[in-house]
Amino acid sequence: MPTAENPHSGQGPVLLDIGDDIGAVVVSMPASTEGLEVGIRPAGATAGPASDHGDHHPHGVHPHVAVVARPTGAGLSYALVYPAVREGEHELFPLPDGPVVLTVAVAGGTVTRATWPDDQP
Repeated sequence: MPTAENPHSGQGPVLLDIGDDIGAVVVSMPASTEGLEVGIRPAGATAGPASDHGDHHPHGVHPHVAVVARPTGAGLSYALVYPAVREGEHELFPLPDGPVVLTVAVAGGTVTRATWPDDQP
């Protein structure tokens, strides 16, 4: 029997799994993108397997997360959070196969912050 997904699972803190050659990526997003799913892959990669640690992922699916609103002291903040990404350059693109919108350079043991362009879906 399927269980209902937790409707509040994406709105709270996210545990980052960083260290050695693994970093995290946090992208500030426009409020209009709430619910948008965004994939991440090593820069220059095309369709094919990859995971957030740069290893092969089943079924050729790239890891992805959705834009969620998170409460802050100043109100809501819309963001993508990738908690574990192998260091190197990575491309972010709207799913299922949108164009690359943002490229980030990830360093192991750190959190890379970026801002999604306002004029992109």
